[in-house]
Amino acid sequence: MLLHGALSDSRSWHQQISKFSGEFSVLAWDAPGCGKSSDPPDTFRLADYADCLAALIKGTVLERPHVIGLSFGGGLALEFYRRYPDIPRSLILVSAYAGWAGSLPEDELEKRIRNVTHHLDLPPKQVVEQWLPTLFSDSVPARIKDETASIMSEFHPAGIKVMLNAFARADLRNMLPEIEVPTLLIYGDADQRSPVSVARELEAGIPNSELVVFKGIGHVVPAEAPDQFNAEVLRFLKSA
Repeated sequence: MLLHGALSDSRSWHQQISKFSGEFSVLAWDAPGCGKSSDPPDTFRLADYADCLAALIKGTVLERPHVIGLSFGGGLALEFYRRYPDIPRSLILVSAYAGWAGSLPEDELEKRIRNVTHHLDLPPKQVVEQWLPTLFSDSVPARIKDETASIMSEFHPAGIKVMLNAFARADLRNMLPEIEVPTLLIYGDADQRSPVSVARELEAGIPNSELVVFKGIGHVVPAEAPDQFNAEVLRFLKSA
């Protein structure tokens, strides 16, 4: 079960879908307010996204899926486990947070909220121009940035405002010690948005978790380093 980040949708996982589907049943969703999904109401919170995910999984062939989440999707995976601990077989958290409030200092949290509030009132092209440089390392190939920019440019303004508002105030630190399934953490050491310090805190909080840090890789690890990422995930899934 693949959970994308903000300003994205299921298309961002195409390099993982093609690789993993040879051995697994693979499902990548469009979260409410993203891709082909309709926008959620303004009152939506992280728990509501988790409830939608549970309903989706229960309507598929997936019984106890491995849940892989990137950035917002990683925080959603944590909330999903908190509410439905009997469903995930394992968790793979990529460039993840325990919610922004759960992983960022207060000053950084408020700065991000101000920036997001400002950015999402801009035309889509300008939003992409503001966000894209923070997602990759300087050495990422142009084709990967262009592909990501194309997906980002189709974001739903109303849906993303709800998503980021829900995630900004989420604090999932207290549930980390309750995680009992195998958990893999994957981060890039060139990540501007979710630094390795965030990864270390999650590793310390989740019992028996494993942290893998990719050198020279930015925030969107599955797109920037797909071969390395896919190999680590498959290694973990076979052991889990």
